[in-house]
Amino acid sequence: MVEKLQAWIEKAKSVLNIFTHKRTVKRARITYQVVWNLFLLVLTVVILGGSFATGVGAGYFASLVKDEPVRSYDSMKKDIYNYTETSELYFANNTYLGKLHTDLEREEVKLDDVSNDLVNAVVATEDEYFYKHKGVVPKAVFRAVFQEVTNSAVQSGGSTLTQQLIKNQILTNEVSFQRKANEILLALRLEKFFDKKEILEAYLNVSTLGRNSSGRNIAGVQAAAKGIFGKKASDLTLPQAAFIAGLPQSPFGYTPFTREGTIKEPENLEPGLSRMKTVLKRMFDGGYITEKQYAEASAYDIKKDFIKPIANPLEKYPWLTVEIEKRSIEVLTTVLAKNDGISEKDLKNDDNLTYKYHILARNALRQNGYQIHSTIDKKVYDAMQKVKDKYPYYGPDKPQEKKDPETGEIKTVMEPAEVGAELIENKTGKIISFVAGRNYDDQQLNHATSAIRQNGSTMKPLLIYAPAMELGKAAPGTPLPNVALALAPGRSDPWPQNYDYRYSGLVSARYALAKSYNVPAVKLYKSIVDQRPAKYLEKMGFTSLTKDDYTNLATSIGSMTNGVTIEENTNAFSTFANDGKFIDAYMIDKIVDKSGKVIYQHQVKPVKVFNPQTAYLTIDMMRDVITMGTAASVRNQLNFSADWAGKTGTGNQYIDSWFVASNPNVTFGLWRGYDTPKSLQTSGMSYSSRTNTLWAQLMNAAYKIRPDLIAPKKSFKMPKGIVSRSFCAVSGMLPSAACSKAGLIESDYFNVNNVPTKVDDSLIEGKFVMVGDKKYLALESTPKEFAQLGLILNPDFIRRMVGSNFHNYSQLIPQKDRWGKILVSTAKMSDNGKNPDRVSLTVKGNTLTWSKSGDNDVVGYRVYQGGVSSKKVGSVVNGSKRSLKVGTGSFYVTAVDIAGKESAPSNLVEAGVKVIPPVDPTKPIVPTDPKVPTEPTDPSTEQ
Repeated sequence: MVEKLQAWIEKAKSVLNIFTHKRTVKRARITYQVVWNLFLLVLTVVILGGSFATGVGAGYFASLVKDEPVRSYDSMKKDIYNYTETSELYFANNTYLGKLHTDLEREEVKLDDVSNDLVNAVVATEDEYFYKHKGVVPKAVFRAVFQEVTNSAVQSGGSTLTQQLIKNQILTNEVSFQRKANEILLALRLEKFFDKKEILEAYLNVSTLGRNSSGRNIAGVQAAAKGIFGKKASDLTLPQAAFIAGLPQSPFGYTPFTREGTIKEPENLEPGLSRMKTVLKRMFDGGYITEKQYAEASAYDIKKDFIKPIANPLEKYPWLTVEIEKRSIEVLTTVLAKNDGISEKDLKNDDNLTYKYHILARNALRQNGYQIHSTIDKKVYDAMQKVKDKYPYYGPDKPQEKKDPETGEIKTVMEPAEVGAELIENKTGKIISFVAGRNYDDQQLNHATSAIRQNGSTMKPLLIYAPAMELGKAAPGTPLPNVALALAPGRSDPWPQNYDYRYSGLVSARYALAKSYNVPAVKLYKSIVDQRPAKYLEKMGFTSLTKDDYTNLATSIGSMTNGVTIEENTNAFSTFANDGKFIDAYMIDKIVDKSGKVIYQHQVKPVKVFNPQTAYLTIDMMRDVITMGTAASVRNQLNFSADWAGKTGTGNQYIDSWFVASNPNVTFGLWRGYDTPKSLQTSGMSYSSRTNTLWAQLMNAAYKIRPDLIAPKKSFKMPKGIVSRSFCAVSGMLPSAACSKAGLIESDYFNVNNVPTKVDDSLIEGKFVMVGDKKYLALESTPKEFAQLGLILNPDFIRRMVGSNFHNYSQLIPQKDRWGKILVSTAKMSDNGKNPDRVSLTVKGNTLTWSKSGDNDVVGYRVYQGGVSSKKVGSVVNGSKRSLKVGTGSFYVTAVDIAGKESAPSNLVEAGVKVIPPVDPTKPIVPTDPKVPTEPTDPSTEQ
């Protein structure tokens, strides 16, 4: 061992001798200098090259970001937090309806309300250096650039969470060096302004995360947690958190749901399940979970946690969802304009402004995550839809030709009878419920809020009776003529016609409304049309009126240029229940932004239309519609009692059928008809019964849910200023002696300012004559024997009532027993200036019979006995039987006209002449009993 050591030492010495040799040392010195110089040269080249490359790179980077503005803190904050969030819809009483239908469903959540597992899973998977870097990771950037330059097939992620946030919220997904340079610059700037918590919270709310169980696109971890697992982001388990954290890499590849809202096939679920395990592995490697947690979570069957599809409110409540969205946009249009200093009036008068703010409102509704609270009572709404769906008496479908929009081919389809209805709370204007139609898939039109139809006789209280009473032109007891009048300008034929084509004479306004007579209604309207009563419709919310509607008499019975919606018509009726104040119906109660601030709250703004006295009198008249009028059948079909007042309505040619009624709490209006106007008349149940029955069933359904609302115990309260007064039913004036004698004194309510002050002049006591079957006033020269005493309609009164062109006076007398004492019309007959034509006389036994005189002014006949020295033995009034039983002798007859002129005598006849029958020689002669008549009596000759 020692020997080996010595040998090694000797070798070392020999080596040292070489380096210490003078020649060797000199050569080594020369080599060193050459190498050192070469090193300095290379180092200089490298430094200069690096500096050049760095300068070129810096210059290139600067050129890429030169157009990117220097963003302020406020600007970046606005951009980062400007992510869309789906608005939520609510029924009344904060009952959740669902999310507004959008292309992307999102719900904001605070970082503190997100489970730690989900936060850790996102960081471990998407950005492991998130809490260390300043916005970018240089080596990751260089690696990404190198891969891009070398066109590497394997691309590794180079974006931090901060960069991804910049890309999603400020920039685009464009693949370019310029976009990447801007992304890096903005990421570095963002990290200066915001802390890590703020950046992470924003990222968790903007990430696209595939689809939910209903097939809708979702973004943000809260929407993902609810849409995939049916729970909040704060309640996620470790496997669920890992699954969601893995979605951003390929949202629609890893999502478990299809576009149709079904679970994917097993093979298509595998990528998402594998991605979940990858996330769990990275959490374990990063120290976020233990090995045990990793093993248990990896083995967990996440598929059993996927929830079933949740009904889209547009699917379950299509009409309601669309209506709430439409009205919310209208509300927000005004709110946003007001925020910019633009008044509602200016907005309405400027179409460009309206369009601008309408677009802004629509976008805000879909992006800003509002809570939209409606007035609709969910239980009442649901109950009404069930009744509507099960109702069996709509009537038959009817054929209708329609053009195919794609092929242009004309096809015949069967069109069903449709329905629209709306329930409004009177004092607030809240729309409690509505029925939009029978089937949304067949017809998307909301018949309750958007369909414009003729409102028929439901117009009468709104445009005729209430305005007439407001103007002091009528009262409930005001007599009106229900006769064949020609009221249409330029026409001589009777118009309008009553629905039953019958006439009933003089009727009160109350009765005319209850029975829905057209003629008296139009007659009354004609007397006030020059005062533009349609202005009351404007105040009550009618929006489709035209210039012609203000002057056209047909408007009064519901025939307008355009029409009215069910909501407008029903809302107008609530005016009477509100003491004459119109309260606009509404559906959007309030709108709350995502910070909890109420940005809109509906305010009730009553508009005075009628005095309280007018409103109550109209209500009282409409009570009769239900107690004894055209809607009398409704009472027996309701399961409850309330103080109802309403009106039925029928459109021209029976194409619309209505019933609208109010009680002190609510007003409910219903319409039936075909979308393409056609008659509702069918066999079986009448069209009006079909309407009224459905109205009653819908009210019964609402009553079962809200009896306190639908069936108030209180009645309509009579305001001060209304009195009950007696009046003459013929004229509406204070009773006269003649009216009292006729038994035609009635009493009714009046506005104290409009009670009658003049005594009735419609009836006069006088003499009349019969000419044929008609009655005429007697002349001064009319023989008293042919004139009768009676109550007669005053000619001046008739002219005031029906005009001078009406001559069928008998129509004025109602077919009622108590009007029987009015014996005549007021017609007068003038003398024709000549003597009547003579008549022909015959006799049978003691009975005279004569022919009718050919003159039309004959009022009676006189019977004379004898020849030259004859005497009058009888007078017969015209109209009775032209015969008279007389004694024995010679007789003749004359005709007498209204002026007292007498015709020439008729032929002379002998009455009472005995006729001796021939004797039968085969029969014995029987002695005559003096107590037995010897001449048989002919019963046919007795009077």
